[in-house]
Amino acid sequence: ADGVSDMTEVASRLCTQSSVPLMVDSTEGPVVRAALEWIGGRPILNSVNLEEGDEPGTRLDVFLRLAREFGAAVVCTCIDEEGQARTAEWKLRAARNIRDIAVGRYGLAPEDLLFDPLALPLSTGMEESRQDGIETIEGIRRIKAELPGVSTILGLSNVSFGLNPAARQVLNSVFLHECVEAGLDSAIVHASKILPLSRIDERAREVCLDLVYDRRSDGYDPLQELLALFEGATVSAGAADEHLDWPVDRRLAQRIIDGNRNGLEADLTEALDSGMEALAIVNDTLLEGMKVVGERFASGEMQLPFVLQSAETMKAAVAFLEPHMEKSDQGGKGTVVLATVKGDVHDIGKNLVDIILTNNGYEVVNLGIKVGINELIAAAEEHRAHAIGMSGLLVKSTLIMRENLVELNDRSLSDIPVLLGGAALTRTYVERDLRSVYEGRLFYGRDDFEGLRTMDRLVELKRTGEDDPAFGREISERNVPRRSRLDEPDGTPVEGQPRRADVAADNPLFTPPFVGSRVAVGIPIDEIAEYLNLTALFRNQWGFRPEDGENDAEFKDRVRATLREQLGKAKEADLLVPSVAYGHFAANAEGNDLVIWKDESRSSEWMRFTFPRQRKEPWLCISDFFRSADSGEGDYASFMLVTMGNRVSERTAELFAANEYQDYLFLHGLGVEMAEALAEYWHRRIREEL
Repeated sequence: ADGVSDMTEVASRLCTQSSVPLMVDSTEGPVVRAALEWIGGRPILNSVNLEEGDEPGTRLDVFLRLAREFGAAVVCTCIDEEGQARTAEWKLRAARNIRDIAVGRYGLAPEDLLFDPLALPLSTGMEESRQDGIETIEGIRRIKAELPGVSTILGLSNVSFGLNPAARQVLNSVFLHECVEAGLDSAIVHASKILPLSRIDERAREVCLDLVYDRRSDGYDPLQELLALFEGATVSAGAADEHLDWPVDRRLAQRIIDGNRNGLEADLTEALDSGMEALAIVNDTLLEGMKVVGERFASGEMQLPFVLQSAETMKAAVAFLEPHMEKSDQGGKGTVVLATVKGDVHDIGKNLVDIILTNNGYEVVNLGIKVGINELIAAAEEHRAHAIGMSGLLVKSTLIMRENLVELNDRSLSDIPVLLGGAALTRTYVERDLRSVYEGRLFYGRDDFEGLRTMDRLVELKRTGEDDPAFGREISERNVPRRSRLDEPDGTPVEGQPRRADVAADNPLFTPPFVGSRVAVGIPIDEIAEYLNLTALFRNQWGFRPEDGENDAEFKDRVRATLREQLGKAKEADLLVPSVAYGHFAANAEGNDLVIWKDESRSSEWMRFTFPRQRKEPWLCISDFFRSADSGEGDYASFMLVTMGNRVSERTAELFAANEYQDYLFLHGLGVEMAEALAEYWHRRIREEL
């Protein structure tokens, strides 16, 4: 076959369709060049080594020249003239020699090189191979420590060559974890063939570790033990399917923990056929699984997207069981009315609380956004709520919450416990300042599971009749400054405060490209995505956290795959429709006010914005940075409004209603942060215009 024409055909198609780097794998230089001439991004070449030496015309020479010419990265295997490197010292020596040649002779950067220290089979039973796992792990650690800037990669599955598929999956997963702990950056492996450690039987995990670290002893050989453990075993479609010998209630709880719906209905049917009542399955089995999920989330062992995966499984299980419940059984543990308060449209936090409470046995009445106190009270009375939950992101929303608490007092409804949550709140403000206002029980919810724990305690008190007068009423004595962000001054000048701060007024005035407003549409999604705040998206919106030993750069590299996937889905479905309304307007300052004129004649005021002034030196106010009206100079102010359109909001609502919680979380967070990115992107455009 003609390798060049074949590669040209393949590369020309893939280069326009792939959103990730392409790896070009061939032993022939002309074939590799054919691919590189089509690939516009940064490809990876697989691979080079020192088996043939480093003379002109060798594979190492040809590939490194191509890498330099086309800006490619290169996989470098730890092989030299003596063969495959077996010991950590040998692996490091081979890697260092290749690094020195690539950087010193060909001008590549260390960051262009990915070293594969080679995983060798642990399944042969031969004495000379028993230490291969240790040497590979130590080789990774030393390459990362002694060759700054380079990355590591590993063809993982070779470590389990010769074992049956079930044993290979477990050994590969355990070995991968150990390699990552040592500093491995990437692995060549089928992602679906890797199991999280928490889903691997503890005994199997220990035996694999004993094999990797050669922990033999008299009468104990971990290789023989592993073969015995997996004799006749097959790879199952899902983690819970590996536990068919478990009692059905234990299997069901594990399905909730793993977020695994494959085979869920069969297990539920088996449980019902065995005589278990539907309500008992929910309360005694499924909720026990959700309890473990909550504990793992609290400890940081489980991250939010996987919590939602468990919640989806819980929802599906309850939906299957509902026809088997008596009507009186379906009241749940208690009822909670949730709402985002008046004037606030932010609902992601409230909806996550809804998901967690609902899937832990509570009835939730979710009133939505911009809900006034009258509607809240009416719903609480209609549904005989055990508690009211108020949410809000805006600082102003905390003022609304305070007003709502006063209203509940005035209507003699302080017997209803209230839970408050939202980004603008702090525990101190709720447990000290607002508990001083509310006459009933009042709680701060830092996250969804704190709200769940609070509700569980409230329901327990109601069920047992126990009296715990301090619960939700004890006023915090935290030693923090008394004035909160809410206690802003009323605008009355303090002694010595000037009408205008001493801000330079001799800088050149800008001339806007136009006066008035315009609308921009058709803005490329990829250009906007360049301005995404990845910390806000990955941590705040999506709830991911760095794993043990993972620095910020490694954390972001790991989660970028999810971003690419979600952005690709949104683009394919045309869910993100960015548009901007922006303009430049005649403006002048009057004290703390910024006056916007109807036109450039500046004879008729259109509107004004009043800004707060600092209460101490240097007494700054936003209006100080515009020419004052009495200066005789005409200034301008620029404004913009941005949106990612209605489609993304409509789709998130559909996902939430369909109990597709993980997809809801991802799309909602992406939409929010893309709107923020669009604002930053257009802000830059305006600055460039000026």
